[in-house]
Amino acid sequence: MRNVFWLLGLAALAVALALLVGHNQAMLSLFWPPYRFDVSFNFVLLCLVVGFVLLYLAIRAFTLLRELPQQARRWRSQQMERAAVGAVMDSLAHHLAGRFVRAQSAALSALEQLNSQPAEQWPRRGQLQMLAHLLVAEAAQSLQNRNTRDEHLQAVLHPGLAKASPEVREGALLRAVRWAVEDRDVQTARTVLAELPQGAARRIQALRLKLRVARLAGATGEALETARLLAKHRAFSPDASRSIVRGLAMDALHEARDLSQLQVVWSRLDTSERAMPELVLAAAKGAHRLAAAEPLDGDVVSQASAMVCAWLEPVWPGFVSLEGDLQCRLAMVMEPVLAGLDAGWLARLEQSQRQWPNNAYLQYLTGQACRQRQLWGKAAQLLGQASLSLRDPLLLRRTWCALAQLAEERGDLAAAQSAWKRAAQMSD
Repeated sequence: MRNVFWLLGLAALAVALALLVGHNQAMLSLFWPPYRFDVSFNFVLLCLVVGFVLLYLAIRAFTLLRELPQQARRWRSQQMERAAVGAVMDSLAHHLAGRFVRAQSAALSALEQLNSQPAEQWPRRGQLQMLAHLLVAEAAQSLQNRNTRDEHLQAVLHPGLAKASPEVREGALLRAVRWAVEDRDVQTARTVLAELPQGAARRIQALRLKLRVARLAGATGEALETARLLAKHRAFSPDASRSIVRGLAMDALHEARDLSQLQVVWSRLDTSERAMPELVLAAAKGAHRLAAAEPLDGDVVSQASAMVCAWLEPVWPGFVSLEGDLQCRLAMVMEPVLAGLDAGWLARLEQSQRQWPNNAYLQYLTGQACRQRQLWGKAAQLLGQASLSLRDPLLLRRTWCALAQLAEERGDLAAAQSAWKRAAQMSD
């Protein structure tokens, strides 16, 4: 389309010139006393055009001649700039290839070329210089040369140079945190993290480093909060996020020193986390352990039982859908609180057993609850059924012990002796 317009313009110009000079008989008289010159008007136009072109070319040539030194300086500067950029690229390529000595040498060469030229000639010289310093520090970290690493890191973070590229400064701070984590220097890592701008501190890379620092420092609560943020931002896969959060939450529960602290840790968990069977098991075991560590105090035991019952409520409806190992562990942590179950929990337990009559763990729990309430016949029936299906040695031994006690209650010494014998065999 552009060519068409050019052709139309040239055609219009040709028509205009043909109309103007084709039949132009005008004459131009020039007087230079005592002489007179008669010149064709077309010739005068041609001379004016040629003179304008020659004058323009002369001025252009003179300008180019004056600019030759500046052009030469600019060309030399561009060549050195290209060499510096090439050295930085070579350093990065060597670092990615694991050639850290060559990467360090190339970055130092780039710094020499950058420092040999005035700063005003290269608009992005500061950013390129920061990248070269950072590559030297990265290579020095890989070579375990901490003095060189710290020297070039401080050069990157220098206020006069850091203004050239805030992004490179933020990257240098993140790398410094990573190096401190690799050196297991928690204090330095926390100090550098505090220097990050607010926006950079919320990025996924910064949160990952913050999680590593918190775990290295043993700050389980801080690590758990950070892991939740990472899961929210989808920094990990759903399964990995669930596993990390679950592991940190279990560590927080294990760190509790008394029941009140355990209750505080549990209250800080999210609703989805409280529904994890693994966390319920960890919390229940912690409550039993802390209650057993206290002197004989009925109030502490009652408090622990109430806490365990409250924690089991979210996972109890899905009891039969859990894996066999989890069902067994849940039955073990629930057994100590059977004596203190209220009417609501007893009805829930009995309803579950009726709904899934072949579940050995429900048979065991319901049978033990009935035995503690002196419902001997029903307890013997349920525990007898459980003894045929249970595979866990501990639960099976407890089942035979309970059956032996029930046999003694009804005066069946032979059955009691046989049950005690079976229980002894399980303990072996």
